[in-house]
Amino acid sequence: MSRRQGRSNTGRESQLYRHVLAEAARLLAQGTATGFDAARRKAVERLGCGPLRHPPSNAEIEQALIGYQQLFQSDTQPAALRRLRQVALQAMHLLSRFDPRLVGPVLSGSADDSSIVYLHLFADFPEAVAVFLMDQHIPFEHDERQVRFGPEEDELLPLYRFVAGDTVIELTLFPAQGLRRPPLSPLDKRPMRRGNAATVERLLVRMAP
Repeated sequence: MSRRQGRSNTGRESQLYRHVLAEAARLLAQGTATGFDAARRKAVERLGCGPLRHPPSNAEIEQALIGYQQLFQSDTQPAALRRLRQVALQAMHLLSRFDPRLVGPVLSGSADDSSIVYLHLFADFPEAVAVFLMDQHIPFEHDERQVRFGPEEDELLPLYRFVAGDTVIELTLFPAQGLRRPPLSPLDKRPMRRGNAATVERLLVRMAP
């Protein structure tokens, strides 16, 4: 292959990468795809470009999603995000004995009306959260979530799910010492970013009209 052909192929790959990134973000923003893997796959299918050697990462798609929301959904998404952060803060105050931490799209800023509020809780006794929710007369579902701490280090942790108004809240329960050991983020495989109640309060102040 000539040097010119090499540059041409590289340029085409770069262009396809940008198209897939933009399309994946659009699909997520418009609710046509759920999850980064589905958005990436659908974007490739719609563009008919075939698999890329270096497809956009989850973190890159999330940043593109936030950019799309700021550009095309500025009249609706910020209000939805603020409402979800308010709901998250109320839940965190309610669950304060479990040192709650907010994670996921509501913390990062890419959440919309359909997003779930994800909280990490910490306690030495798994049944403590179930007992607390029952004492508060909050109906809930019990499940499990697989959480990754390393390349070959997965754990199944208790999960509690309830609805506040029309917002789903999911609580993943970690051991008490898990507060100092965040799991890996599915976005970039790095320790997951967590925000305490004070962090969420600061985010809300910044969003104030």
